[in-house]
Amino acid sequence: MNMVTVNQIKSSSSLSSSKVIMMVIIGGTIALSGCSQYKAKNAATIARQQTAPMVFDNQASRNQGAWGGVYMSKAELAEPTSNIVDVRSIPKMSDDASMQKWLTKFEGSTKGKTGFFTTNGKKLYDDSCAGCHMQKGEGADGAGYYPPLANNSKMQSKYYIISILINGLRGMPSFHSMMNDEQIAAVTQYVHSDLNNFTDTVTTANVAQLRHDFPPGSDPSE
Repeated sequence: MNMVTVNQIKSSSSLSSSKVIMMVIIGGTIALSGCSQYKAKNAATIARQQTAPMVFDNQASRNQGAWGGVYMSKAELAEPTSNIVDVRSIPKMSDDASMQKWLTKFEGSTKGKTGFFTTNGKKLYDDSCAGCHMQKGEGADGAGYYPPLANNSKMQSKYYIISILINGLRGMPSFHSMMNDEQIAAVTQYVHSDLNNFTDTVTTANVAQLRHDFPPGSDPSE
């Protein structure tokens, strides 16, 4: 190994004056290291890359197989990029004929409307409650517990039923944003009278007394 003396380092004209020379004598040899004092104003840094605006191309993502496994031959890969999944060919929900029977059942629409359209208490119960509490309100116990609504002394209070419909309870969702006052009154009347033979009259004014401006979240625990 060639030895470099201190005098040779001092007299060397090839070293730039802008470098800081660090000399470490280790085992009789001299190691040189330097760091430049010059930094480019527009040099790329990790921080700049992270703060740069990100543009996400949905169609390009589909083409690259990010939405599922796409298998292509070498010949296909060599061809110019084309749309593997053409989203324009997917029929719109409003044009799906198979949806019509469900729209008829729920009296709904795909034109941006949500919620229920009927004011028939029994139909509202069948469409929104019977799936868990059963057709005759007998309740169910299996993967979860769905309390019976028929022959249930708690149903004697119409305000109790209205409150649960508006706010939800445990695993039961809130119907605050899905039913108006007239609809909540109708289904409450059905549960109160038809399933339990109680005789109070449920009115929209009763519902308005308990309705508030802060509907619960989509999570029943909220």
